[in-house]
Amino acid sequence: MRIDILTVLPEMFESPLGCSILKRAQQKGLVEFGVHNLRDYSTNKHRKVDDYPFGGEAGMVMQIEPIDRCIAALKAERDYDEVIFTSPDGELFDQPMANSMSMLNNIIILCGHYKGIDYRIREHLITREISVGDYVLTGGEMPAIIISDAIVRLIPGAIGDEQSALSDSFQDNLLAPPVYTRPADYNGWKVPEILLSGHEARISEWRYEQAVERTRRLRPDLLK
Repeated sequence: MRIDILTVLPEMFESPLGCSILKRAQQKGLVEFGVHNLRDYSTNKHRKVDDYPFGGEAGMVMQIEPIDRCIAALKAERDYDEVIFTSPDGELFDQPMANSMSMLNNIIILCGHYKGIDYRIREHLITREISVGDYVLTGGEMPAIIISDAIVRLIPGAIGDEQSALSDSFQDNLLAPPVYTRPADYNGWKVPEILLSGHEARISEWRYEQAVERTRRLRPDLLK
């Protein structure tokens, strides 16, 4: 998989892409990232990529030309399955969406900034708009990192135990059950006896019951 990220703040990706699962997945050749500074595609001598909005509204708007030039340059090199814009009014990102996107080959993620982007970009260049929640961030860089992390960890070989990803919260529309490790008794706080029994069928049943109970208590909307 290749993920190309378009941004005015490329430095924000240095740390997240350089550690943990995202780093290991790159080292294994499972994913390749390209982080592109949109200022490199500006024809303005000051490398500006924004301008005042028509109509006099407050704030600045990202211009269409640098974004179009960048996307065109990338598309000249390969075909893309999706050109994604991170937007607070896009589809709400969830686990099923991450599952399906993890099977794509090449995607572009455009990070919005300032007041927003020229709407013609959304009309003519974007194939999908995704939101990570009902709130507004300074820019689309952190949502792009969230989307990338959620997708890459699902690629076979990205994490050591592939079964671990299948038991994560939301994979079956349930929250994950409680997990414990050694010591079995700490200051009188004990691990449930069932987990120490070695009885796999009963342990699986207990985990399912706990997942349903936690989901009903914490996220009843998922059970609908």
